[in-house]
Amino acid sequence: MTHMSLSSNKRGIIKNLIYLSIPTVLEEIMSTLLQYVDTAMVGHLGEEATAAVSTTTTIGWLVGGAIHAIGIAILSMMSRAVGEGNHDRVKRLSEQAVFLVVLSAVVFGGLSLILAPYIPIWMGADEAVRGPASEYFFIISLPMLFRSAELICGSSIRATLDTRTPMIVNLIASGLNVPLDYLFIYVMGWGVKGAAYATAICHVVGGTLMFMVYRRKKEFAFDILSLRPDRKLLAEIRDIALPAMGTQATSSLGYVVFAGMVSGMGTTVFAAHSIAVNAETIFYIPGYGLSSATSAMTGVAIGEGNEKKLKTIIRASVVMTVGIMVINGLVLFLYANPLMSVFTNSERVIALGAKMLRLVAFTEPFFGLMVCMQGIFYGMGRTKNVFLIEAFSMWGIRIFFTFMVAKVWMLSLTEVWYCMIADNITKALLLTVSMVYTVRFAKQK
Repeated sequence: MTHMSLSSNKRGIIKNLIYLSIPTVLEEIMSTLLQYVDTAMVGHLGEEATAAVSTTTTIGWLVGGAIHAIGIAILSMMSRAVGEGNHDRVKRLSEQAVFLVVLSAVVFGGLSLILAPYIPIWMGADEAVRGPASEYFFIISLPMLFRSAELICGSSIRATLDTRTPMIVNLIASGLNVPLDYLFIYVMGWGVKGAAYATAICHVVGGTLMFMVYRRKKEFAFDILSLRPDRKLLAEIRDIALPAMGTQATSSLGYVVFAGMVSGMGTTVFAAHSIAVNAETIFYIPGYGLSSATSAMTGVAIGEGNEKKLKTIIRASVVMTVGIMVINGLVLFLYANPLMSVFTNSERVIALGAKMLRLVAFTEPFFGLMVCMQGIFYGMGRTKNVFLIEAFSMWGIRIFFTFMVAKVWMLSLTEVWYCMIADNITKALLLTVSMVYTVRFAKQK
């Protein structure tokens, strides 16, 4: 589907949004389910193996988030160029995307490999875990060129309103992870190292396939031997990408501090908290899938200069996302106990975690609204709005009040989750107010 075939009427826009979002939703769901399987396979090796893999997870999020931020900038600029029908700009942006894939691999890959021996120490890992954790992070960082291609080329393809192809590529790559894990971890007996090799191979396959698809798209046809940086375009990409990187870093570091404060409340409390957070993940994935499709459609509408269409996209996305999250919240509330039972046999952990899930179930629509608004702002290229609101709410509300609850007032996990809920609701409301102001008063370029 190209942007030329997108309808401008309300019914057509809703159909297009559904058509584009289904692949991204399926991609997110399958990727998360496969991560669950991957975690379970490593978990069977014992606590030290699990710790070795999880020790560097946060740093991995930061690295992936930084590259994803570049993808956000590319998607925003390219989708607008697609809407404008500016084929020359699309082509030039596609060249810069490849240049940024290589640059990201050199910068982030190089730093990851150099710092791999030190990261487990900085994260406070036990001495017995540091060696395997360092080796794991080093191995999964080796194919950074391919990881960058997966993210940046995938975002470029989605900017042309093709969400199906990246889904297929990512499902093939993720699907390989399970059999490779089994082969390397259990059959070959390589343990944590085997899990790392499986992940690295999947990135190589995913990145290779994504780049092959990228080069076959006629919109991106250029001579790769004549590739060179375009300072003007790179400056535009930087202005959008840097705040998005700030958002990713602010959010990831906030989660680390938040989890650290909860960990001091006792083993049972921390186990219930961690499992409940992981269990909730699958329920808000559809929101992220819709958000990705909305970003691309938003950029195209702005490029077309069609304000009416833009407003229709925003309304349709909000209604669909919130509607889905209402249903997900109801399911989460009703099946909180069985869901917790999937991850643990401890009755105390199940009871406490289920209580938290029922609590957060009522606020799932707000989380969906937050994710939806982020996607729209990213499509507009207004990443500063998201960064400022994320920084204020994460650190001014969630972290500050969790510190007061856990360290000063010595209250329970319920109050901690109230802080988390307050953070999500605040972000949803502030982003919505900012969006209303942006659409009503800002001039669309």
